[in-house]
Amino acid sequence: QVQLVESGGGLVQAGGSLRLSCAASISFFSIRTMDWYRQAPGKQRELVATIRNDGSTNYLDSVKGRFTISRDNAKNMVYLQMNSLKPEDTAVYYCHLTWVRDYWGQGTQVTVSS
Repeated sequence: QVQLVESGGGLVQAGGSLRLSCAASISFFSIRTMDWYRQAPGKQRELVATIRNDGSTNYLDSVKGRFTISRDNAKNMVYLQMNSLKPEDTAVYYCHLTWVRDYWGQGTQVTVSS
């Protein structure tokens, strides 16, 4: 049974930082591509960042230079360090992976006040 559990969301002022964590219960975690998505109210869910098994990463254009995705294969963890947060970053953030099918965490709310 695959489980993804996010933590670390909260309320922060614009310009502040948050670090999201995702604990993954899945075999062979180190070979999995892991993603962070987000969904703002009234908007579609969008891909924010991806990290592959070789450590290569991709980012949504609007978060490049501000967000950093990383992983700790020894702990089956993936992180999203978010700096210089903006009100438009407000959303529910989800950890995600695809293995036969899509798996999602329960989400963690990030609210950035202006």
